[in-house]
Amino acid sequence: KGDGVIGNIYSMGLALQALVATEKFYAPRKWDCAQAFSVVARHDYQLPMAIAQVLPALVGRSYLEAADLDCSSISTSPSLPLSPKLGTTRVHQPSEDQAPRPSPPCAPRCWARCPPCPSPLPAAPVTVRYSIINKLQGQHFSYSITVEVPHGSTLLKVLQAAEEKEPHTFSFQTEQTSWGLMVVSIHGLAANADDRTYWQFLSGGDALQEGVGTYKPRDGEHIQAVFSTY
Repeated sequence: KGDGVIGNIYSMGLALQALVATEKFYAPRKWDCAQAFSVVARHDYQLPMAIAQVLPALVGRSYLEAADLDCSSISTSPSLPLSPKLGTTRVHQPSEDQAPRPSPPCAPRCWARCPPCPSPLPAAPVTVRYSIINKLQGQHFSYSITVEVPHGSTLLKVLQAAEEKEPHTFSFQTEQTSWGLMVVSIHGLAANADDRTYWQFLSGGDALQEGVGTYKPRDGEHIQAVFSTY
């Protein structure tokens, strides 16, 4: 694609590995790897599987080289210290000149006059419109509902809120996969590998690039779950 994405954000890891491993075969045609890697660097990967596929490409490696690696000969470079939280490096102690000076204690009279600091206000809840649509198999249906969830909630929370309000209409089932939770059934209609059917989630007509367990809807967003084929 023009924006550097190869397939979608989750296919980027293996795609980059393939391009890195086969770069000598498509020379002298140049591949703008900087654009593709900038896409990966901007994305906040949450799923371990996606991270495991992206990391080799970021260091110019691929899974094909894993069998040839000698882990016993690999040592940590002193120029790349590990996190002090792990207790692997000495934490730098500032000198007396650099050490922050303690603030003078407030007078008791000030404590009596000053009101307590207000706690930060919680973020406003998010309102999401959620629709489920089947125009593919059996009895067709189309239902919509508007739910309110806490700010920062994932799409899974939206589905749970919809099911709580109208359990007979917005019931759903999920399965845990290596790529996170996958919705396999909505309103009693289950995906089927033999029929190549699945539930596709869209926003503004575009397929979501994240699953229900990681995608966080915006306030006022309309999410559609459409029974589809692949």
